[in-house]
Amino acid sequence: MAYKTPQQLLDKAQSLAGFTLGELASKYQADVPTHLLREKGWIGQFIEYLLGAKSGSLAQPDFPELGIELKTIPIDRYGRPLESTYVSVVPLNNLAGLSWHNSVVRHKLLHVLWLPIIAEKEIPIEQRQIAMPFLWHPSQQQEQLLQQDFEDVIETVAMGKIDQIDARFGELMQVRPKAANSKALTEAIGPDGETILTLPRGFYLRPQFTRSILDEQF
Repeated sequence: MAYKTPQQLLDKAQSLAGFTLGELASKYQADVPTHLLREKGWIGQFIEYLLGAKSGSLAQPDFPELGIELKTIPIDRYGRPLESTYVSVVPLNNLAGLSWHNSVVRHKLLHVLWLPIIAEKEIPIEQRQIAMPFLWHPSQQQEQLLQQDFEDVIETVAMGKIDQIDARFGELMQVRPKAANSKALTEAIGPDGETILTLPRGFYLRPQFTRSILDEQF
């Protein structure tokens, strides 16, 4: 469905709050996987389907007409995030002209619909419950810190030092390998400007940062 305003989208998302994934799956005749090892993305895809998100894995927000990105976030019963939140792939070559202001990361984080799900490991998937969704914009200070993290990573990649970036890099946003397996290699810039093969990387929001967003909201 096409939403005309962010409030319409928020109203639809908030209408899911309180329901378990099993209840929603039964209402929409969907099959709930018994475990998520093979279907890690199932919950996010199911919520995208319920809300009519259009972008899939395209490099644009999930609701392009509103410029809003959907982020499901697994939390414990105390409202604490259980993992870091994937944002987008890290560009590893063709970096000319890339800046924070024209980056996919910024486009995806400028306006986010957060959809928390109480999803501790011991809770069966069908019993995991949707908490109250909310809309969020980064504050000026948050955006400055995200921009700094992004630019530090891109500069390091451009200098051919991709191997120096580990999970400790970045204040709000870290970089981690993003690949189905160790054979899924991609091209990157090497130390002498040559092309090398390396694992794809992704930008992820740190749990401490997403916890501060949740704390602000609730």
